[in-house]
Amino acid sequence: MTLPLAGQTIAVTRPPEQATRLTAAIASAGGAVISFPLLDIQALPDLSDFHQAITPLSQFDWAIFISSNAVQHGMPLLQQAGLPATLQFAAIGPTTAASLRSFGIAQVLTPQDRFDSEALLALEAFQAMQGQRVLIVRGVGGREVLADTLKQRGAEVVFGECYRRVNPQSNAQVLAQAYNQGQLHGIVVTSSEALRFLLDLAQDAAWLQATPVFVNHARIAEQASAAGLTAYCSGVSGDDAMLDLLQRQLA
Repeated sequence: MTLPLAGQTIAVTRPPEQATRLTAAIASAGGAVISFPLLDIQALPDLSDFHQAITPLSQFDWAIFISSNAVQHGMPLLQQAGLPATLQFAAIGPTTAASLRSFGIAQVLTPQDRFDSEALLALEAFQAMQGQRVLIVRGVGGREVLADTLKQRGAEVVFGECYRRVNPQSNAQVLAQAYNQGQLHGIVVTSSEALRFLLDLAQDAAWLQATPVFVNHARIAEQASAAGLTAYCSGVSGDDAMLDLLQRQLA
């Protein structure tokens, strides 16, 4: 029996520690993987701004986490500060919610279908925000739509920035070489920032224009299409959905 990804080589741009399950799944389906991480998550060397932002923690009604990285870097600091019983938790998606549960947070508000700021803002709990104070735990920078919309609805919003995202690659030569050897059939990109880093490295290279990218969110697909790339979107997060997308498009 021919495996669905036999003869296909796929570059995975997630950090290696976050890509082990997908890499194994691609290999089990007969594919080969080029590990090309485009994001390195680093703790901030100075967390004094974070500690100042969250003090006192009892001032907040909500703590919203925008990624599992935000949970891993932020929750230990919040626990050190002492979690008030009244603090409510929200997560951008199920992976982030699962990370919160690993820290003992049983009740986590999460969107059900689409996992982004817009879906979170559509939840009933975030409609009338007058007098509410919200802590958004995230990396340095990022989209402002969540904070801006909550402020428009009457909330006071504070950012707790506890990590940064950097590009560990200095060039994309390994991908260009693989393409020229007929050994690059797709690139998995699961964050807008990783796609920006890829575009910066490759510029307008013909090999990137000719290689489909496989993404997990419509916003990333739109960003890729705007740059002239062919993008296929799973529409949901998770390794199973990404593997299914790869198999449907590349088999």
